[in-house]
Amino acid sequence: MLVYPKIINNLIIALVLICITACTTTKRVVQNTTIEELNPKLIFLNYTISENNKGKKNIQFINKIITDGKLKISSNEYIKSGITGDLICTQLDKNSNILQNITIKNPLVKIFEYVDDSKTFKTKKVELKNTEFSLKLKLEPNAQYISIYEIEKKLAQTKPLIKTKIN
Repeated sequence: MLVYPKIINNLIIALVLICITACTTTKRVVQNTTIEELNPKLIFLNYTISENNKGKKNIQFINKIITDGKLKISSNEYIKSGITGDLICTQLDKNSNILQNITIKNPLVKIFEYVDDSKTFKTKKVELKNTEFSLKLKLEPNAQYISIYEIEKKLAQTKPLIKTKIN
């Protein structure tokens, strides 16, 4: 009678081990992580923008600086959609495929906050005829051009203002 409990105990242990090994996966678990670029680049672009009496905008390229580094803020923190007069900056590859789009508030419109004599905050909108503006972007690895477009009255329409070769 002592033989049966030993066999039963061994069978139970064997069944538990089989269940444990049968329930484990053979696939390797991989975490979802983003791959960091090995050598991220930043591009600084400087332009002048002017507007004539008829409302036509003109942009002139001043210079560019390409350097190692990455943005502290993501490009996603730029404004998502624009209004008439805002600019869209696009990085393009050699075939003019879009790599990145950002929207920039109209650089010719400045809004200032100040405290008036009664110590209340006021805002003042100043429309300029010309000014300089700068862009700081994460340079996409295959980018060959930067194009800047103006958003026209209908948000679906844009007007090209300048296309700058960056390499």
